[in-house]
Amino acid sequence: MAEVHRPNKNRKGFYVKMKLFRTKNWKLEKPFFIRYFKWILWFSLSFYFFAKFLNNHEFGKSNLKTTIINQHPYRVLSESSLQHQKDNQGLLKDLKVYVYELPSKYNIDWLSNARCSNHLFASEVAIHKALMKSDFRTFDPTEADFFFVPVYVSCNFSTVNGFPAIGHARALLSSAVELISSELPFWNRSNGSDHVFVASHDYGACFHAMEDRAIADGIPEFMKNSIILQTFGVKYQHPCQNVENIVIPPYISPEKVESTLSKSPIDVQRDIYVFFRGKMEVHPKNVSGRFYSKRVRTEILRKYGNDRRFYLKRHRFAGYQSEIVRSVFCLCPLGWAPWSPRLVESVALGCVPVIIADGIRLPFESIVPWSEISLTVREKDVAKLGGVLDYVAATNLTAIQRNLWDHKLRQALLFHDDVETGDATWQVLVALSTKLGRSHRRSRLSSE
Repeated sequence: MAEVHRPNKNRKGFYVKMKLFRTKNWKLEKPFFIRYFKWILWFSLSFYFFAKFLNNHEFGKSNLKTTIINQHPYRVLSESSLQHQKDNQGLLKDLKVYVYELPSKYNIDWLSNARCSNHLFASEVAIHKALMKSDFRTFDPTEADFFFVPVYVSCNFSTVNGFPAIGHARALLSSAVELISSELPFWNRSNGSDHVFVASHDYGACFHAMEDRAIADGIPEFMKNSIILQTFGVKYQHPCQNVENIVIPPYISPEKVESTLSKSPIDVQRDIYVFFRGKMEVHPKNVSGRFYSKRVRTEILRKYGNDRRFYLKRHRFAGYQSEIVRSVFCLCPLGWAPWSPRLVESVALGCVPVIIADGIRLPFESIVPWSEISLTVREKDVAKLGGVLDYVAATNLTAIQRNLWDHKLRQALLFHDDVETGDATWQVLVALSTKLGRSHRRSRLSSE
């Protein structure tokens, strides 16, 4: 029963007083808690199980065995969310990925250094984070097509030069494989052929920045049967890609790209004809006796350093993306390895990439029409670069820019915190869907 009480003369307004018991048609009704008991009980139990779910699946903190034991109650949650992406299912063939929840020393402990998730090798972090929240993740390993092993090996930055030091990579990865193979059955049943690693380094899973040393060290034996997501790729035989692999783009922050484009739209008038900022050695022979960039960058500096059409800078500048978005052509010469983050930045910011790296395999070549949005110049022809670019500018530059400025290309080369349709992690999943012959689950189902 509700009673309206009037305040005294010195106060304004009124208030309502509710009574727990009330009468209706001269009959005493049941108390509030009795009438709504089942609803209160249902809400309480739902809240309890939801809280328990969050606790058991907090990013990176679950014990391996606990994770396996507690899979099945949550399988329905993952599968029901997949129903909201029927188009995704058609393209990705109901792909399911199990993400190992390794002890934090293998991954998230490294995030104490903010650079770990933002430098050019950070795809290992970005893919892990996106998969953890993805609809394609399964909490039931018996239903997984692939198993993702999240180990961050590029977050140990050298105090001498500030670059990632990956000397510990083999030992850390070996330790992770020993853990998952001794505690769980999934690695041993296929010898790791349905397991996926990220090796976003100069020479992929060879884990060394110098090519001769990388080749000498080779790919660790325990990884040779698995799938490697790597930034390194060439179209000729190379020991560091003699493994099932997918070439992925280096990591560029999508937030930084969007911030740059918010200030300078992609189709703005571009006042820099040819742009390059980066290491260019006057004398390319390194103290190790090796020639940096196979002397290509040195030749660019020597030939075009005084050419007013070429905007060449040797020193670092944090805001250099603002220079890219002003440029018509962006040079992407090889460094120690063929690939470069400039490839992604150029495409994302609408500058025509000029690729100078013989035999390079580019990321997602079946999806990104590289021949329609970039130029390729052979290393030996770098002295003819000016004439090549002038010819393109006078003939088909407008058509190249029209293709390049399609936002879908920018999406395909950028990793986001969540898997977005068409983004880089999505393209990784599409590439994995072409390798379902390695899935133990699929081969088991086909034999039944």
